[in-house]
Amino acid sequence: MTGRKLTRNQQLVLDRLTSSSAALTAYDLLDQLRDEGLRAPVQVYRALETLGQQGLIHRIESLNAFIACCSHDHQAAAGFAICDDCGEVTEFSFPASEKGLKSVAGANGFETSHMTVELHGRCAACAAG
Repeated sequence: MTGRKLTRNQQLVLDRLTSSSAALTAYDLLDQLRDEGLRAPVQVYRALETLGQQGLIHRIESLNAFIACCSHDHQAAAGFAICDDCGEVTEFSFPASEKGLKSVAGANGFETSHMTVELHGRCAACAAG
């Protein structure tokens, strides 16, 4: 993460992602931030791009949506538990070193540049209900 100061739009997007327990699409963010002055998708996409480059957010590939990063330990691999009922996304870290997934791929000559694991299922609240 860089120490760069965020623009107003970047801070608005980050604040909205931080306050949400579910992943939000760019259009969800645009709809929620219209009253704050964000009117065009490009404003949201630019903010998301910069926030992602700074390691402040993650893209949830399977949902085509974003969440705020709650673990700034980028030495470990990022994992996400995604509730298919309520949409809650929980971030977790796990080792991806010599004994982990990188070694399995490396045994086949594959060189891993980054890794994200997405688990889909039901959160404890939805499973109990």
